[in-house]
Amino acid sequence: MEEIKAKNGDIDAVISCLASRSGIKKDAYAIDYQATKNCLDSGIAVNARHFVLLSAFCVKNPWLQFQKAKLKFEGDLQSQDAMTYSIVRPTAFFKSVSGQLEVIQQGAPFVMFGDGEVTRCNPIAESELAEYLVNCITDKTKENKILNLGGPDEPLTMKKQGEMLYKAVGKEPNFFYAPLWLFDTIIDSLQWFADTFKSEKFENAAELGRIGKYYAVEDMLTTDPSEKYGKISLQEHYDRIAVEGQEYDPYTTIWIPLASIRRFQAAQICRGIVANLVFIRYSVGSQKHQQPIRISWTR
Repeated sequence: MEEIKAKNGDIDAVISCLASRSGIKKDAYAIDYQATKNCLDSGIAVNARHFVLLSAFCVKNPWLQFQKAKLKFEGDLQSQDAMTYSIVRPTAFFKSVSGQLEVIQQGAPFVMFGDGEVTRCNPIAESELAEYLVNCITDKTKENKILNLGGPDEPLTMKKQGEMLYKAVGKEPNFFYAPLWLFDTIIDSLQWFADTFKSEKFENAAELGRIGKYYAVEDMLTTDPSEKYGKISLQEHYDRIAVEGQEYDPYTTIWIPLASIRRFQAAQICRGIVANLVFIRYSVGSQKHQQPIRISWTR
């Protein structure tokens, strides 16, 4: 960051959107905590004024390693007095609830948990989240606060999301209902192997299962109007990507060959869910900004 300052002048603010891709313990504490703390330390070293942290709404009820890592850094950020801060906790990104587009276009069912009404969310467009983050730099009302943030939609159940996605692709809804107990069976089995054989591999697999269960049973929802932002609805997003497609992401996109779709069985679908469906990769970007956001950190 000192090099950036030398080339471009004083740095007024730092925006950190760092997040581990997997969510397992080793990655979470390396990225969600330590790399983000490096960002803070670098900002303090160059006398930056304000730090904007992209956190996550789900840390309000922390079961998971990446949530605990994020909260550990939030604590560090709140306890220092060298910089003011804004901690932004978005509910979910559009990308995180778009992972089944390709498979339903190919003819597979939309997979949901329980009766499809277990959880509700109001995700936010990545571009509008980026706009909000940048606004935190100059908006004094957002200083030294934790800011929960969702999009403009009313509460959307998993079933409603599926109906919206089918509407976007012009097909009749075709749902598969996965039982919630499946998560406990998978997680408990993986944890047994982890504990019995002292296996980091199985421990990580169990943690991925816990991540899957979390998003299957926990609401990612803001209802207070002050905690909603933006104008882009999820239906508008679905309508666009149904035509334009979306970037492949191994943590949100499910790709299944057409020949395999015809042989789908419940167990096959459920295995795919745990591995692929519910992971969120954090990324923020917007073409609206005239100035680039420069982020620097050391490992």
